[in-house]
Amino acid sequence: MDAFADKLGRVGAWCAQNKYLGSIKNAFQNYMPATIAGAIGVLWSNVLVNDQSGLGIFFKPIMALSPLNTIFNAMNTATIGMMAVGVCMLVAQEIADANGEQSGAYPAVLGFMMWVAVTPTSIDILGNATGLLQADGKTAITIGEVLTAGGVDLSKAAGTAAGIPTSYMGATGLFTGLIVGIVGTEIYCKLRTIDALKIKMPEQVPPGVARAFEILIPTVLVLIIVGAISLVVNLATGLDLNSLISTYVQGPLGAIIGQNIGAVMLMYLFIMLFWCIGMHGNNMMAAIKEPLFTPLIVENMDVFNKTGDISKVPHTLNMTMMQMFAEWGGSGVTLALVVVILIFSKREDNRAIATLSIVPGMFNINETVTFGIPLVLNPILDIPFILAPMITVLIGYILTVIGFCPKCAVQAPWTCPPIIFGFIATGGSIFGAISQLIVFAVAVVIYLPFFLAYEKQQNKESAAA
Repeated sequence: MDAFADKLGRVGAWCAQNKYLGSIKNAFQNYMPATIAGAIGVLWSNVLVNDQSGLGIFFKPIMALSPLNTIFNAMNTATIGMMAVGVCMLVAQEIADANGEQSGAYPAVLGFMMWVAVTPTSIDILGNATGLLQADGKTAITIGEVLTAGGVDLSKAAGTAAGIPTSYMGATGLFTGLIVGIVGTEIYCKLRTIDALKIKMPEQVPPGVARAFEILIPTVLVLIIVGAISLVVNLATGLDLNSLISTYVQGPLGAIIGQNIGAVMLMYLFIMLFWCIGMHGNNMMAAIKEPLFTPLIVENMDVFNKTGDISKVPHTLNMTMMQMFAEWGGSGVTLALVVVILIFSKREDNRAIATLSIVPGMFNINETVTFGIPLVLNPILDIPFILAPMITVLIGYILTVIGFCPKCAVQAPWTCPPIIFGFIATGGSIFGAISQLIVFAVAVVIYLPFFLAYEKQQNKESAAA
């Protein structure tokens, strides 16, 4: 056990100290307020003030607030719809800070410029899809096809307009933003260390002006390099960089891991093993988990926001779904253990810890029980601590696949209490709340026999002392 814990600890230390994993984790965590703000926009426009899919069906007076939907739709577009841009800027700043770059917030601005340098700035108007479908019922009819069918001659039509396609700014462009932010900023930081590239100004020049000239050449060079990479990719493949990454990196990863319940359960095995040796498992795996599963809930929110129909959202597994079924009450779904202790424990020390843990646990914070019982290096309770989230996420997946629980389409705050979380995450569905109750009951059953065995051991040790 000690040898295993030591090896796992080394892996955890490497993850915590790795510049790139740490930068990705911090970038997503720093952007979290924006994604939750966007989720509030989705809730307002689709769950509350909506007479097609929300509260407006049952309570018509609320529709008097519908003029405000424009504000909340704009809030959603400015946050979730621009996620690739924001994360690119944040990860660029994190990489620069990790490299000791002393140019303030400029690396974040440079991250945005590099992202624009690899992103198409024209929109194919004629190739845009309409709301109409082909005879197969699946393929969208484009604007160009509609015009052609109407007898319009498109041979002399420009067909494009200046602008950046919104698909590049949201979840589809997220991996591109991460890669550009990391690689481009690393190149910039390397160029900044070359003295020959620094334009030295006289001492009389104000510091701000002198610094601007000092980073001028590295800025020009990194934009040229990033733009050249994008051009080479386009010439070699016929695809822009974002489409290449989305098609051959993000898409396959989402298919292999993001929609594979076995891979998700394996991920939670590692998360809980980290916790068992005293390391924050979610933080250790965040740099792997968040880039893969956050885009999936963002895509779900985008579809739900546009259609108002939760049955049309594409992804069963996503970040919010995993929080809903495998992280409620804290890592290890320990709120179930707290309930077991309060109902079945006869020891005052265990009951005291559970009493202190019930309120934080309701907001998915569990350090009091994790380190108070403790669950760290506890050979008896670590078994259900590891098994419970793996089993509850599997049950949640099954409930969703069979159609009992709607797919998660709203990113609820991670501190949202269980049951309420399930209701919000599934777009205001009572079956989302019931599904969380079901996995809560399962987790209680999982913890119960192991806790009784643990307390029996405690009593023997107390009697021997």
